[in-house]
Amino acid sequence: MKINNRDVEHDIERIFPNRWSPRAMSGEKISDKDLMKLFEAARWAPSCSNIQPWRFVYAKRSSKEWDKFFNALMEFNQQWCKNAAVLILAVSKQKNEEGKDLTTSSFDTGAACENLALQGSMMGLVIHGMAGFDYKKAREALDIPEDYKIEAMIAVGKKGNKNDLPEFLKEREVLSGRNKVESFIFEGKFRL
Repeated sequence: MKINNRDVEHDIERIFPNRWSPRAMSGEKISDKDLMKLFEAARWAPSCSNIQPWRFVYAKRSSKEWDKFFNALMEFNQQWCKNAAVLILAVSKQKNEEGKDLTTSSFDTGAACENLALQGSMMGLVIHGMAGFDYKKAREALDIPEDYKIEAMIAVGKKGNKNDLPEFLKEREVLSGRNKVESFIFEGKFRL
């Protein structure tokens, strides 16, 4: 079956194939109310022992902190993130109060990021996660302690026009496919 012009092999809710990560954003502001909805959705992610190791540091484009986030981005990402309303840095706590490793902290933080992305998709927002930034620069500029792992940067904005993107990005502004389910599931034991 096709959902949002994507091939879906099994009957699932539309929210999953409807979610994608465009780059075209309008530059319009997002209300605090809408921004807090994203974080509220992240709050309800599953978490090992309910530790909730995720932390989100953010800046609105109109704020004085924006440049700290924006300047950490690779030039490639700066070209389209300039129209984001908010940049978010997702980090995860790596140790509990007793100094024991939180082995699922990245997994839990990823779940919180997915909740945020799905909520944003349902609200008609662009939510685009990325690894294309200088992690060290972000850590220093945003005072991230060493015992927190920097996971990703997320651009958030209202949908824009793909024709406003640099020429080389216009052709990439399409929904991507996914590997078949059979390529990543294994009953009984792992196989290459």
